[in-house]
Amino acid sequence: MSEVITRYLVVDLEATCDDHGALPREESEIIEIGAVLVDGATLEPIAEFQTFVRPLVHPRLSPFCTELTTITQADVARAPTFKIVAPKLAAFGQGALFCSWGGYDRNQLERDARRAGVRAPLGPRHLNLKEAFARAAGEGQSGTYGALRRVGLKPTGTHHRGIDDARNIARLLPYALGRAAIGAGHERRPR
Repeated sequence: MSEVITRYLVVDLEATCDDHGALPREESEIIEIGAVLVDGATLEPIAEFQTFVRPLVHPRLSPFCTELTTITQADVARAPTFKIVAPKLAAFGQGALFCSWGGYDRNQLERDARRAGVRAPLGPRHLNLKEAFARAAGEGQSGTYGALRRVGLKPTGTHHRGIDDARNIARLLPYALGRAAIGAGHERRPR
């Protein structure tokens, strides 16, 4: 008998980055958390959580990071630290199955939790929606925007903004879970 999931928590993170290799991956820090809580029966969004997070190891955002994410230095300068944000995210997602597009978000949450000396806010259970979508589509893994095109949906919001990406990923949840058919009539992009 399979477990009944009553709620899914779709999370997308943005983190410090640069385009010159000056910021080692293990030193990247979350600067935005976007999360959409989805009803397990209807797969409709029921609540959202969004916050910027102030980085401590590399507090200055690179121009590349700001250009990529549209997150400004002012956004993160006045934001709470991860240590403050983590329990709020945990409370918001309590009892929901943590989902993200790939494993990056899970790994980054765990890395930031270790650095802050707090428990990972969403626990060990995680559903990799990128892998689930690839299985459901019967093809290789793709990015969020490629998956949206594959099912005939137009992306909304700003790409590389946590809350907007979480909303788009939540729209893919029915397809990744096999509750909506991924039609053959949509354009397949060569890999």
